[in-house]
Amino acid sequence: MNFFKYQDQARRATTRLVVLFVLAVLAIVLAVNLAAYPVLGGDLRAQALLSLATVLVISIASWWRIRALRGGGALIAAQMGATLVPTDTTDPLLRRYRNVAEEMAIAAGIPVPMLFVLDQEQGINAFAAGYSPSDAAVAVTRGALQRLNRDELQGVIAHEFSHVLNGDMRLNIHLMGGLFGILMLGVIGRKLLGVAGNSGLARRRGGIGPVAAVLCMGLAAIIIGAVGVFFARLIKAAVSRQREVLADASAVQFTRNNAGLAGALKKIAGLPEGSRLIDRGGAEEVSHMLFGEGFAYRRWFATHPPMVERIARLEPGFTALHLKLLQQRWQQQAPDGLEEDRVLGLGGGSAAAVAAIPARPHPDVLAPQAVSAQVANPGSDDYRQAHQLHEQMPSALLAAARSRQHAAALVLALLLDDRQALRQQQQAIVERIAGRQLSLAMLELWPQCVGLHAGMRLPLAALAFPALRGSPRPQLQQLVQVIDALVQVDGELSLFEYCLARLLRSQVIQALDPAAHVHFGKRRVGAVQNEFSVLLSLMAQAGHPDQPALARQAYAAGLQRVVAGQAMVYQPPADGVRALEAVWPVLDGLEPLAKQLVVESLVAAVAHDGRIRVAEAELLRTVCGVLHCPLPACLQSGN
Repeated sequence: MNFFKYQDQARRATTRLVVLFVLAVLAIVLAVNLAAYPVLGGDLRAQALLSLATVLVISIASWWRIRALRGGGALIAAQMGATLVPTDTTDPLLRRYRNVAEEMAIAAGIPVPMLFVLDQEQGINAFAAGYSPSDAAVAVTRGALQRLNRDELQGVIAHEFSHVLNGDMRLNIHLMGGLFGILMLGVIGRKLLGVAGNSGLARRRGGIGPVAAVLCMGLAAIIIGAVGVFFARLIKAAVSRQREVLADASAVQFTRNNAGLAGALKKIAGLPEGSRLIDRGGAEEVSHMLFGEGFAYRRWFATHPPMVERIARLEPGFTALHLKLLQQRWQQQAPDGLEEDRVLGLGGGSAAAVAAIPARPHPDVLAPQAVSAQVANPGSDDYRQAHQLHEQMPSALLAAARSRQHAAALVLALLLDDRQALRQQQQAIVERIAGRQLSLAMLELWPQCVGLHAGMRLPLAALAFPALRGSPRPQLQQLVQVIDALVQVDGELSLFEYCLARLLRSQVIQALDPAAHVHFGKRRVGAVQNEFSVLLSLMAQAGHPDQPALARQAYAAGLQRVVAGQAMVYQPPADGVRALEAVWPVLDGLEPLAKQLVVESLVAAVAHDGRIRVAEAELLRTVCGVLHCPLPACLQSGN
């Protein structure tokens, strides 16, 4: 599905969620007043106060829960009892898991999420959580790691990545907070029953009346809480089911491998443990986020389509009879994922396995609409290229990216300029703000970054992100200071170096405070023409630094995508860095479909000469990343 249309739908879905939440609250208020009627009678003032108190309890509980989830994906995974996967793990199951996730992040053009494992869960399940790709966490169960082969695990992770890319996670967190408030009255009822049950002292003193009152209040709250449970499950089902279907479809498009995702679903349906989670409380709260049902719901309340139906969408003709045959086979011997990898030749993500993915033909010229359709919508070619980049990365840089001690040094080394005088200024800035140790570590890695293929710089930064996010908060704040100082250094940074620095800064800041930087923009293109002109002119100039006539043509080609027929003078600002600092927040505040026009205009400018070179593609991907429109790896149509 088109990313920008999906974002627009997500914005409307948020509005629908608010409406459903309000209706649920009204139903609970009505239930509370009905329960209290024998006591309050027709006292309208008392009923109004009771209604207000009920709304306040629900609202405060929802606000508190959403605020408690401000820590983002890693916090939710930890609350579910998940264990963080070390970036340098040597465990075969965890290593395979990390490799798959890293390659997919590179292909999608987003930072690698924090990876977790639910070690106590033998069912096959997974979930993604967070506010944005910069704070995303993906968790899988131990059963998924043990039972799934690499293709099947890849299908599950691709499904979760689609939730990361399409903004489903943000909606899921708001859903968790809202439903927590709806369920709060039932929680209060259970607490009151506990108080009444433990009031032996009051009974010994003859104070049965107060205990009975508390008992009645508790029972009433539990009954009313059941109304909350009904609406909570109904809302989750309404929001979740269609998004799960779309995530399955996106996963297949990503991997070009129906059999992988279908195989994972078959194992869930055919094995006794299925996708069930032991922690029923945790499964209830995150049921709308899971890959499979955490535990059984009635059909009305199911957060996922029936399993056979999901499989049949991937493999037409699959029926319950086929599933029964699989169940009989697995009763004899349960599947072993690593053993299947060995038999099928999938171990380690072999080059042969990736080469078997069918390639799409590359056009000579990329159409702007075709490229904008790739935003947050990677395909098998992107995965193929990501696998190749992953395999070809210098081992020392790959090790540095995965090391908490060296990740910051690597990121800064990627920002160093080739010119010695400017590089010395940058080194002095790093040493002044962050100390000599980081400066020396950065310089030690820089020689290996100099000859790095242009297409590897963004992937390396993406791989370093989990290790960066694991750093203490003061170190991350210090890193932001260093990046801010580097882009303001005297001298002229290339547009790519500046944009890469800006992208990394944005991602680190979002990781520091995930909930504070997530929003749906509302501006239209007509309101940001000056800012759009600045960005477009600098992009055109970067593609043709010594050929102003060609740069002007590129600018005109991009302009026609957004403001056809209007004359806007090509006049790139003298200080591009300072000008762009004012541009980013304005353009990032565009509504989703307006962002699509901006991306298409940038593509038209870059590709006006009939080709997109590697350096141009990486610049385009970096700029789009700053605007929260991640472009996948496979863009260039020429060298």
